[in-house]
Amino acid sequence: YYEKIRDRGSWDFQLVSVAAAFRKSEGKIEEARISVNGVAPFPVRLDAVERLVQGTSGDESIASAAGELAIQGARPLRHNDYKVAMMRNLVRRAVRSVS
Repeated sequence: YYEKIRDRGSWDFQLVSVAAAFRKSEGKIEEARISVNGVAPFPVRLDAVERLVQGTSGDESIASAAGELAIQGARPLRHNDYKVAMMRNLVRRAVRSVS
């Protein structure tokens, strides 16, 4: 799963993006890899979110919890605090994509 939010057309840099890979078996997420970009000077892997979703179905309640966990401790600059909500929503959508 990959999704990015950008201001303009296809040749613009992303404001925030999420990349995720999931392995499912019998309706449960066995393994998850989730990272975000555009929120730090480098891509950030969301280890705590990965642990949260493993063993679950990735339903709406887990997706919401994953989004909230993803933004815990976020310290945005004054001019880019809008990225926190974007990151939360992208992580939610990534987790929902496997349910």
